[in-house]
Amino acid sequence: MALPQAKSNILSHAQERRRHQRVRVNLLGRYMLADRREFPCQIVDMSPGGMALVAPVVGNVGERVIAYVDHLGRLECQIARLIPNGFAMTVSATARKRDKLAAQLTWLANRSILNLPEDRRHGRVAPRNPAGRLILPNGVNVGVRVIDISNSGAAISTTHRPEMGSLVTIGKVQGRVVRHLEEGFAIEFTRSQHPDSLEDDIAAQ
Repeated sequence: MALPQAKSNILSHAQERRRHQRVRVNLLGRYMLADRREFPCQIVDMSPGGMALVAPVVGNVGERVIAYVDHLGRLECQIARLIPNGFAMTVSATARKRDKLAAQLTWLANRSILNLPEDRRHGRVAPRNPAGRLILPNGVNVGVRVIDISNSGAAISTTHRPEMGSLVTIGKVQGRVVRHLEEGFAIEFTRSQHPDSLEDDIAAQ
């Protein structure tokens, strides 16, 4: 029974490489090997199904690794092959988690292409009415305080912490979580907003 299972895994990994395009990134993080030793690392390319990283200490092919990656969080992985100065890993995740990773990587790629400093393209101002309603990724509607806004994004004060890259809606405006703050999180709108209607759209119930 072991042989068919191994064959299935190999086919799955090959299909994963074909299905997901690798994105060149420059992300910092750390990883924990099976013996629980932790080291810093730099991820140089990634897809929802795998990643390559520069690392000071390499593990063994097939070894389970826990990686903590800036902007992406905790990922369960398995070393697939060794590369110069590091190793490549497959990511063990559900289809839903991989969809989220794909969205996060798309945002990271677009930010790199446009050379934008995250969501700080436009000057931010405090809204006249800071009270807002936020729809979380699970559909729950909660009251929040809007710290500041711009044509391209907003900072939200709340105890909720949606995952990086997840979609939320503040008022009538949809955005993606791009950074966690001490008192909440920042979002980048999926499309630039008109300044004349922005505050009304943000405050819409």
